Amino acid sequence: MNEELQERLHREGLVLADVKKRSLAFFIDEMLLSFLLIFALWDSFANAQNTEEIILLTNSFVFEYMMMKIIYQAFFVMQYGATLGKMAVKIHVIEVDTFGTPNVLVSLNRAIFRVISEMLFYLGFLWGMMNPSKQTWHDLTAKTLVVNA
Repeated sequence: MNEELQERLHREGLVLADVKKRSLAFFIDEMLLSFLLIFALWDSFANAQNTEEIILLTNSFVFEYMMMKIIYQAFFVMQYGATLGKMAVKIHVIEVDTFGTPNVLVSLNRAIFRVISEMLFYLGFLWGMMNPSKQTWHDLTAKTLVVNA
């Protein structure tokens, strides 16, 4: 992380969220969205005869699930600076330039690249673990940081 950014964070009293908190927030968000998908498709899941049918049903809604993730991430980050998972572990997303809550375009950019990173074997998340400023690919493209609330 460059010294200027580190100094600005220190001056504002902000601390970068650690990987453990971010991972827990990710897990919470994924569980919420998975349960929402299962709830929305409950009739179809209940009528499935075996595991193979459940897998085929799930695979047939991949695009819709990805769109749901993008909308969820973008809306909550834009509106509250955090998803429900991030709120639960007390972390939030800020813009690097303003240290404020991301606007619509920044939130949408971040949400789209987050899903892309997931599709590329979570390499963007691994990048964030190695990066000194803990920025994942979606943080880098959107110019955001995740800090403790």
